[in-house]
Amino acid sequence: MLDFTTSVAGPYGTLLLADLGADVIKVEKRHGGDDTRSWGPPFLDGESLWFLSMNRNKRSMTIDLTRPEGRRVAHDLVRSVDVVVMNTSQRVQDKLGLDYTTLSGLNPRLIHVSVTGFGLQGDRAELPCYDLIAEGYSGVMHLTGEADRPAQKVGTPAADLLAGQDIAMATLAALFERARTGAGKQIDISMVATMARFMSPRIVPYLGSGEPPNRSGGTDSVIAIYQVFDTADYPITLGLGNDAIWQRFWAAVGRPDYGQQPQFATNAERRTARHAIVQVITELLATQPRQHWLSLFAQHRIPSGPINSIDQLANDNPLREDGMFFAAQGSAGLVPQVGLGIRFDGASAVFRTPPPALGQDTEHILREELSMSATCVAGLIDSEIV
Repeated sequence: MLDFTTSVAGPYGTLLLADLGADVIKVEKRHGGDDTRSWGPPFLDGESLWFLSMNRNKRSMTIDLTRPEGRRVAHDLVRSVDVVVMNTSQRVQDKLGLDYTTLSGLNPRLIHVSVTGFGLQGDRAELPCYDLIAEGYSGVMHLTGEADRPAQKVGTPAADLLAGQDIAMATLAALFERARTGAGKQIDISMVATMARFMSPRIVPYLGSGEPPNRSGGTDSVIAIYQVFDTADYPITLGLGNDAIWQRFWAAVGRPDYGQQPQFATNAERRTARHAIVQVITELLATQPRQHWLSLFAQHRIPSGPINSIDQLANDNPLREDGMFFAAQGSAGLVPQVGLGIRFDGASAVFRTPPPALGQDTEHILREELSMSATCVAGLIDSEIV
């Protein structure tokens, strides 16, 4: 794979593919490289931790794509790869000679993937976009937060990460089809469209009922009861998602009679009585600390959990024992990483190489992938093409 992307969405998509075994060549600007290399603080040994979070298992080379000689190097690499990933508009791709039409002419089997804010076509195709902008367009910000407070962004770059997952998913689908047909494919991923699909459980009920949802701090779920409750010390999440769980909950807390009342028999009826039910549960859970309730609910298989801070999550013993958080040896020391979290035949280890220094593999790639002589490589370096 040739990964020409920067920032988060594209690099996250190619990280997923790299973790799954792809050989990813990360093509970066000669000066500065990927934008996230400068995102900080915090930095670790002078490197951005944002960059380190999504660029393991990749090789880095630099090319000046604004110069014809640089574009020729890129085209030579394209001839032998399976996938190219871009995060620039159609106009910029055309200008650099990295558009689908040009590259598929060099390699008819090529999978050409673009991820942009609004897609490659349409009235908004040339508009710049970041995760924040896509979240605002999608409605997720409008529904995130308390009713009497301003709209809030999701606490992680959700639009970027979901679009990155779309990169990986669509690429694998295209490769699977190519194995049958031999033909390449153009893939066009819009962050706003990805986020709109993410909102489908809220959009479809609106389209079917005409009733637009509003933010309420997560207390107006279609499920009753499904929200945060305070305990005697720390809050917990509680999801009584079906009739059986509803009955188990009230049996667990010693109030089976309350759960068996006929006016609470179905979720629809519980939604009607939500306010009264929430008041009873609120008073009950305030009588004991969080761990008392979590232990009790675990015994009775009632969905519940803490509201972890990031430091608490990173110290979660089951996740740590599963290898979800680990440190890899980098050029300047240990680099913290978050694993893929998917098991294949019982194993989930994906680490091969640490996130690369800018351009560290340029010479090796030119020699090994393009069979360039030492003299040619030196000439490209001296002339600042790579």
